[in-house]
Amino acid sequence: MTQSQPRISKAVIPAAGLGTRFLPATKATPKEMLPVVDKPAIQYVVEEAVSAGLDDVLMITGRNKRPLEDHFDRNYELESALQKKGDAGRLAKVQESSDLATMHYVRQGDPKGLGHAVLCAAPHVGHEPFAVLLGDDLIDPRDPLLARMVEVQEQHGGSVIALMEVAPEQIHLYGCAAVETTEDGDVVKVTGMVEKPDAADAPSNYAIIGRYVLDPHVFDILRKTEPGRGGEIQLTDALQQLAQDEKVGGPVHGVVFKGRRYDTGDRGDYLRAIVRLACEREDLGPDFRTWLRSYVAEEM
Repeated sequence: MTQSQPRISKAVIPAAGLGTRFLPATKATPKEMLPVVDKPAIQYVVEEAVSAGLDDVLMITGRNKRPLEDHFDRNYELESALQKKGDAGRLAKVQESSDLATMHYVRQGDPKGLGHAVLCAAPHVGHEPFAVLLGDDLIDPRDPLLARMVEVQEQHGGSVIALMEVAPEQIHLYGCAAVETTEDGDVVKVTGMVEKPDAADAPSNYAIIGRYVLDPHVFDILRKTEPGRGGEIQLTDALQQLAQDEKVGGPVHGVVFKGRRYDTGDRGDYLRAIVRLACEREDLGPDFRTWLRSYVAEEM
């Protein structure tokens, strides 16, 4: 890491979406606050950022997102009640979320897409590289994807995106990257990107998943980026320009992820994520797995 390359310490979490796929549950509750076992999905994401050394977290919110701020704030009445009961275990869990990181919040205002949400972070981020974590993707803490991406960015500069191989018939659900191999087995150089292509037009089966480490020059490009697919300002379009011209913001690399990822943006995958994480919990897993085997045997 050179002197001109500052240590990454800031994470940006876009959380302004309406969560329409989970209606009516998200009519009054932010989708990021839906529980995954006994923690809201957004807490897993913040914990991941902190584990990678990024303890300055900016959340991009919108209307009806106040519960996000409340969750990471102190709740003195609840803490006092638990303390009086002598319930140290639950008290520690309540205090954990408020002690995780230095939290900041800014409203996106108009929902103009992921690229616009990231652009809202420019005044806070300044001229430093930073990470972007999407709340729909939960990465298992045993697979430190973000820490690896930070390492690659510090080695090569520029920007780093997370990639995952998917079946060709699924590539239309993701941004897709054209890549070249490098000397590192899990690192590729990204030469181009396209947002949600048809399978016949996809340059590869490498899908872009919701983790990015970005050079701050991306803000200059986003300010000039016109709405793209879906009438929204796409982060993929800005990264495409960075990949095509390394003189502006350096190269774009990808870390190919082969670990455990839980997609909470889809109702079916959300339920599967809960089951998988509950099965792996030491306090819940043994009894839950026994019940699950019995239930499956009876139903099948």
